Amino acid sequence: MKIYHNPKCSKSRQTLALIEAAGIEPEIVLYLQSPPSKSELAAVLKQLGIPARGLLRKGEDEYKSLNLADPGKSEAEIIAAMCSHPRLIERPIVVEGGRAVLGRPPENVQALL
Repeated sequence: MKIYHNPKCSKSRQTLALIEAAGIEPEIVLYLQSPPSKSELAAVLKQLGIPARGLLRKGEDEYKSLNLADPGKSEAEIIAAMCSHPRLIERPIVVEGGRAVLGRPPENVQALL
């Protein structure tokens, strides 16, 4: 099990606590320091079953400065923006066995435990 984690985020900490309470020690990816590659993020999006736009944090300054609200932005452009500016990636994301869930709410991770 892998968690894309931001220790400053309460939802991310709560999701990690649920995983650890289940007796699992996940691989913790501090994605702000080590952003995913474009192919890795595309694979996670496929596992989540959502388009890249569905994983964007719309309240971040980069969202506005990169004009990501533009409906003409392609999937590849949005993925590239998230990889270059990882604060744009909604968190936490938990991946296990070819499936992934967004830990919002943290209880979503139960589907993978």
